Amino acid sequence: MKLSVLANLYGSLSLEDALAKLHGMGIDTVEIGSGGYPGKAHCDPAKLLASEEALAEFKATFRKYDMSICALSTHGNPVHPNKELAKSYDDDFRATVLLAEKLGIDTVITFSGCPGDCENSKYPNWVTCAWPEDYLEIANYQWNDVLIPYWKEATAFAKSHGVTKIALEMHPGFCVYNPATLLRLREAVGDVIGANFDPSHLVWQGIDPVAAIRKLAGAIYHVHAKDTKVDPYNTAADGVLDYKHYSDELHRSWVFRSVGYGNNMQYWRDLVSNLRLVGYDKVLSIEHEDSLMSIDEGLTKAIEFTRKAMICEPKPTTMSWA
Repeated sequence: MKLSVLANLYGSLSLEDALAKLHGMGIDTVEIGSGGYPGKAHCDPAKLLASEEALAEFKATFRKYDMSICALSTHGNPVHPNKELAKSYDDDFRATVLLAEKLGIDTVITFSGCPGDCENSKYPNWVTCAWPEDYLEIANYQWNDVLIPYWKEATAFAKSHGVTKIALEMHPGFCVYNPATLLRLREAVGDVIGANFDPSHLVWQGIDPVAAIRKLAGAIYHVHAKDTKVDPYNTAADGVLDYKHYSDELHRSWVFRSVGYGNNMQYWRDLVSNLRLVGYDKVLSIEHEDSLMSIDEGLTKAIEFTRKAMICEPKPTTMSWA
């Protein structure tokens, strides 16, 4: 298992400066934003695909720092009811797939997306309850008329260009937000769909990450190392559904934290051990979104903590005790 970083946290730096900084922290593989919400600060697929010279320079920068790319990230909402926005996210996804093909990368990370409640909607409509029955009708429209048809075509496109793993981040606000919805889409469109397992979006929903890992055995394609601290006082009063701004840390039900500041070492060791139990042994990619710490402090502490939780050497081939 290797330690990675989602490099867009250093989007204010050039690619070379960002890689130099991460290399100095002992990182040797990175997740690179290539569109959508992560942005294109270090990697604009359209520009790289249009110029062999630019692509060669891009590759050379990684070689200079002995750095590999573990995945490309283009989180977006390609089924947004606003057709212009949907096309923009879809364009980013397809350009990312084409760039991944050029780079020999088989994993692209994104969101499932969330449509509106009908063809004439202006905004996405995230369904989380079964009554009144209107919501079930909305969910039926979203899944059967929009989401499944879109991803059937999108996975076929990805597969035809050598991208065999589309790692959907299970994220509230989108149709795929927990293991059940991830597996529903995977069953409908095929095993090109898998999970970007980010426990920070699961724990505040009341999901046990280890139980989720067990349920997703064989379907985990990438893992984000990011923590969440659930506030016991605010949740006791108001529950976990919370749309207060992320900057209102004192009053929110939960906040994102650097690894180790939301949950303890045993939590992370159990998570890592169970990833290995279900056959996942690739990367833990740190995503820093801690509003209480600077980027440098938060990332440095996350790297130090995560290294202690990781299992890096191969499993033993024999058991002297058995």
